[in-house]
Amino acid sequence: MRLVVPPAQLHSPSPDVLAAYWMLTREPLAGTAVGRAEKEAVAAAVAVANICPYCVEMHTVGMYDLSGEHDAEAVASDRVETVTDPALRAVIAWARTAHQLDDVAPQRPGLTEAERAEIVGVVVAFHYVSRVVNVFLSSFLLPPGLGPRSRRRMKQGISRLLRPTLRTPRAGGRSVGLLAAAPAPADMTWSAGNDNIAAAVARSCRTFEAAGARSLPIGVRRLVLDRLEAWRGEETGLSTAWCEDLIADLPTHERAAGRLALLTAVSSYQVDEGVIAEFRRFDPSDAGLVDAVAWSAFAASRLIGNRLAAARTSALPVVGNVGAMKESEWHNSGWRNRDRAA
Repeated sequence: MRLVVPPAQLHSPSPDVLAAYWMLTREPLAGTAVGRAEKEAVAAAVAVANICPYCVEMHTVGMYDLSGEHDAEAVASDRVETVTDPALRAVIAWARTAHQLDDVAPQRPGLTEAERAEIVGVVVAFHYVSRVVNVFLSSFLLPPGLGPRSRRRMKQGISRLLRPTLRTPRAGGRSVGLLAAAPAPADMTWSAGNDNIAAAVARSCRTFEAAGARSLPIGVRRLVLDRLEAWRGEETGLSTAWCEDLIADLPTHERAAGRLALLTAVSSYQVDEGVIAEFRRFDPSDAGLVDAVAWSAFAASRLIGNRLAAARTSALPVVGNVGAMKESEWHNSGWRNRDRAA
């Protein structure tokens, strides 16, 4: 069973965007400076932050094998404080709120540039993926009618099947040849500690920008970027009135695109069939829809990575090998206060 297939397939109407998505997600996961257990936990926490049940189930299935059922379910139910491993708990607590400007966790001194590239790369990649999945895929990876016990048993079974995928090392750099070389973006210096991640970020960034230029009017893109600049990571709630107010000044024929782009960037869980149908009235092509959603999702995830880079002296977690931190080291670290506040 390949859990990556549906997210990849949904990008297929736009082949260059599919390549950008693949390298953006693959290269941070292929790095070896940070363990896969931490990365799956970070991806799961990011999915929780984006209210993406499909992605929460996808990554907590991975956690079943890598971190154990208890900690996987603690993340799935947004009970970070009950994660048993203190180092993993710290990473999850950071990732859960890494997009929020007003809730920044402290950094362990001595974090290497390679660790930074991988862990921020995972945050950026899966803030992108969660948004796109919320727009295009079902809310659930597993059958929604399963009871709690059956759901856990199914997760256990799938995690065993995925064990070779989760635990087998992957060679870095194998995806970057899918797109032509591109200059490094000035706002994504966090990727510099890993050449493969840096190349993937630069190439995917240029591709997403091109997708936005061909699918969204410049006024819509400016509106999204202005809204993101003022966004502090807060949830918007159930109402979309904020979005309707922002698009009111757009030309009538651009409002459907503005609605889709804004919701994807800030509250992707609010995109429904009506939003997509309205966009399709003006651009019925599958490629145009994928391009518009991809640009909007990446605009948000790129901003999150940029903010983490700007806060590099105080915003990254303990990473490396989960379980390696002794309990005495934990209590002597800055993570203790963060854990109590969780």
